[in-house]
Amino acid sequence: MIDQKQSFDQLPNEIKPAFQELKVMKHLRDAGFKKKFGFACTDLFRLVFVLLFHQKNWFRLLESNKSEPFPGKDAVYRFLNHSSYAWRRFLLSLSGDTIARMEMLTSVNRDTAFIFDDSMFERNLSKAVEMLARFKDHATGAFYKGFRMLTMGWSDGHSFVPVDFALLSSSKSAINGMSDGIDKRSHGYKRRQEALGSAPQVIADMLDRAIKAGLSASYVLMDSWFTHAPLIAEGLRHKLHVIGMVKNDNKRYLVNGKRLSLKELLRNCAAC
Repeated sequence: MIDQKQSFDQLPNEIKPAFQELKVMKHLRDAGFKKKFGFACTDLFRLVFVLLFHQKNWFRLLESNKSEPFPGKDAVYRFLNHSSYAWRRFLLSLSGDTIARMEMLTSVNRDTAFIFDDSMFERNLSKAVEMLARFKDHATGAFYKGFRMLTMGWSDGHSFVPVDFALLSSSKSAINGMSDGIDKRSHGYKRRQEALGSAPQVIADMLDRAIKAGLSASYVLMDSWFTHAPLIAEGLRHKLHVIGMVKNDNKRYLVNGKRLSLKELLRNCAAC
């Protein structure tokens, strides 16, 4: 009898219908994920995706007795680190198609929103990671090594779809710099330049890309770290209402020709 080996990138039965319905592989190819030889990009993407759901460690998997049909670790790392692959374009294309399918299932009167938030991306044990920097966790007051993970998502109040993301570094507290020899025309170089920019500018660019791709929403939601005049103006420029948490500081708000503090603004709203 001939032993029929299962493909290393075989999707679980619970995930396969969603992949086919959303045409994930088509969005991957449309974003320019192609190779001239070796394992196909679609196979490597499925492999990495399946490992996340099986909670498998890549190193342990290659050391096990089942490692024979799998590609080498260099093939996977070259795929993930390739500077010419447009991961942002792939995510935006897939998210836009997913949101369009969801909107057909909900009422046209339901409010939708773009949501911005950042979180810690810790790499405390790393030493040679490119563009590694030191940041302060404002929740605990402790410092950590890593990046700021800025995420943009779309929500209709019940579902959340990630739309865009950026890993932010810092030129002031940098531990490692940018690698040499990267093609300045590539997506990877543009990502590295973006990582050194300010969060408000990155958010403005995210909004531009999302709206240009055909996504729409009624509101922009953000916390107190981003609720500042430039970003509020950016939301109004795209005809979006802005909802954000405001810090209780020395800022004044112009209401009917009067400059009010936050406490005075709250009292004024309560009186209305």
